[in-house]
Amino acid sequence: MSPVAVSADKRFHRAHVKPARKRGRLRTVSIPVVKGGLIAAFLALLVYRGGAVLAEAPMLRIDRILVGGNHRLGTDDVLAQLHGLRGENIVWSDLDAWRERLVASPWVRDATFRRTLPSTVEVMVSEREPIGIGRVKGQLYLVDEHGALIDTYGPQYADLDLPIIDGLGTITAAGDSNSDRGELAARVIQAFRSKPSLARRLSQIDVTDQHNAAVILNGDQAVIYVGDDRFLARIESYLDLASALRARVAEIDYVDLRFDDRIYVRPTAKAARAAAVVPGRDAKRMARAAPKRH
Repeated sequence: MSPVAVSADKRFHRAHVKPARKRGRLRTVSIPVVKGGLIAAFLALLVYRGGAVLAEAPMLRIDRILVGGNHRLGTDDVLAQLHGLRGENIVWSDLDAWRERLVASPWVRDATFRRTLPSTVEVMVSEREPIGIGRVKGQLYLVDEHGALIDTYGPQYADLDLPIIDGLGTITAAGDSNSDRGELAARVIQAFRSKPSLARRLSQIDVTDQHNAAVILNGDQAVIYVGDDRFLARIESYLDLASALRARVAEIDYVDLRFDDRIYVRPTAKAARAAAVVPGRDAKRMARAAPKRH
C-alpha cells in the first residue's frame, strides 16, 4: 500500500492551545484605583509644596495699604486699626477678620477690602453720619440716626452746624439702638434738610416723648410740638401764621401743631398775667389747654 501524504501546513489542523485564565474582578478594579490614588497623592503634594512656596514668597507680603472714603476719620487712625496687616501674605490673609476689626471703630459704618497683587490691599471706608449733638447729663456727643454715640463733641468738630438733641436718654455704643427716639430726631432733621432755608433755622429738638417731637427755631423762643409725622408741613403752617399769632399773644411759651385743623398756643407766664389784667376774647381763645411742656 502506498503511504498517504500528510501536508506539513498546520493551518488546517486544530491547534492544541491551552486557554488563558480570566483575570479576577478585584484585580481589574484595584489597579485603576491604585493609579488614581497615586496621582491624587502626587497632586496633593504639589499643592502643599506650592502653598508653602506662596506663603513664604516675599513678593506676596502686603507692603502697601491704600485707604479711601474716609473724611472725619484720619488715614492714620484707619491704619492704626489695621496694625499687623502689613507683612501678612496677601493670598492667605483673612481680610474678613480685618474688616470686622475696622468696623468696630465708632466712626466706621462699613468697609470693603480688595486684594491687588502682588502686595497691595485697598480699603474703602463708609463713615457714620452725625445728625446732631446729643446732650446727655451735661455732656455733648455726636450721634447718628439711631442715637448711637460716634464721638465726644469738641473743638475739632466746630465746623459742624448741627442741632442740639435732647431726650435721647442713655447714650449707647455705635450700632446699638437708642429706642425710637434717635430715629424720631433723624426723621425731623431729614424733613428739615429737604428745605435748606428751614434746616439752617433748626436749633434744638427734644424727643423725650417719642411720639411728639418738640423743636426750637433760631430767632424764635417758642417750643413747637410737631408730633411724629408731617413735620415740614406743620412747621411751614406755623411760620405762615407766626405774625398773626404774635399779634394776639406777644410772648408764646409753646405752640402745639399736632392737630391739623387748629393750633393751640400757650403764652408765657408773663404774657398770661398781662392777659389776666386786661382779659380779651382772643387771648382766651389762643390760650387753650395743651400738654405740659417737657
